[in-house]
Amino acid sequence: MCCSVGFARTLGLALLPLALCCILANLLLLFPMGDTTYIQQDRLASYIWYFGGLGGGGILMLLPAVVFITLGKCSCCWNESLMMCGSVLAAVIGLVGSGYCFVMSGFALVQGPQCFTSYGWTYPFADQGGRYLLQPETWSRCLQPIHIVEWNVGLLCILLGLAALEFIICLLQLGSGLVNAVCRPCCYKQEYSLNM
Repeated sequence: MCCSVGFARTLGLALLPLALCCILANLLLLFPMGDTTYIQQDRLASYIWYFGGLGGGGILMLLPAVVFITLGKCSCCWNESLMMCGSVLAAVIGLVGSGYCFVMSGFALVQGPQCFTSYGWTYPFADQGGRYLLQPETWSRCLQPIHIVEWNVGLLCILLGLAALEFIICLLQLGSGLVNAVCRPCCYKQEYSLNM
């Protein structure tokens, strides 16, 4: 039990900075190049408003992080299976949050930014299925905000990477919690039969 609790705490400590980075990256997406004008004029890409990094990879991820870190604070025997069930449930919530962040960031990346072009405010890359990512020479179509494509691509790739790491961490804890929940009763039966 001690090993699994220590493992869970380590995973929780790893989740905290990832969640905070997701929140920061999502907030930066709302203010291209630090400018508040575009959020006030509703000129941001539609998928950014789904707050994949802020909600899914950020705030929702704080729950499993806190559960994993505080796991094992009560050492009474009755709580051990309850703790593992709680950690499994928290891991599932983390999987949902990180999955949401990953999917929303992916959609936003494929859609591309909303920007001012020679045709006005539009999504110049929306119909390309993400091919614009491999054609940086086309990014100059966006006249305003300046460097919006680089800004969005960079931050959305960061969110994708962070969400993938969060997903892996929660998956590890889900596996650990399930193994511990299954093996723990077997260990108790063996200990009981040996003591008999």
